[in-house]
Amino acid sequence: MVESSPFGLYFDILQTFERLDVSYVVIGAFAGMSYGVTRLTVDVDIVVDLTEAHIHALALAYPSPRFYADPNQMRDSIRLGIPFNIIDTSEGRKVDLIPLTMKPGYTFALKNRVRRAMPAQENFQAWFARPEDVIVGKLMAWKEGRSFKHEQDIRDILIAVRLNEEPEWTAAFDFNDVARWASQLGTETERIWQSLRQSAKI
Repeated sequence: MVESSPFGLYFDILQTFERLDVSYVVIGAFAGMSYGVTRLTVDVDIVVDLTEAHIHALALAYPSPRFYADPNQMRDSIRLGIPFNIIDTSEGRKVDLIPLTMKPGYTFALKNRVRRAMPAQENFQAWFARPEDVIVGKLMAWKEGRSFKHEQDIRDILIAVRLNEEPEWTAAFDFNDVARWASQLGTETERIWQSLRQSAKI
């Protein structure tokens, strides 16, 4: 049963993914909260690699009328490379799911994913994008919309690195990998990356 909380549907879907052995990775600001992002968000983005069996099982796990988990929408979204949702209509909450077919693509985040405890539920572990890949995803999103929230999230992660808040990942943070991605994303994205490093004093 889905908990009545801001992240109830999200936790339930992750548990379902674990049970169904779905390949997934949490990205975006919620993943960033595990690495120092201070901005509270209820927007949850998950990259998924679904098989037809997964699609069928998800539709059964989240049946109407309470839930919206349309198998045809899932298939069309995978084919077209666009996001889709699972919605809890009784709570008015949704989780955004991103197929691997969406461009420019998040295959790198799925490939590099790491196992971490959930920020709000320490007794539950899930697959998260590593901090470098959270930043790369934020740079991609910044390039599309120039939103300040992405700059803020990146800066928070960089400050956590500078303060060595969690040595297990901060000591291994790969600046060269992010710089390579920033360069590939274009001159303006490379410039904002360097500016954020300077403002975070790292």
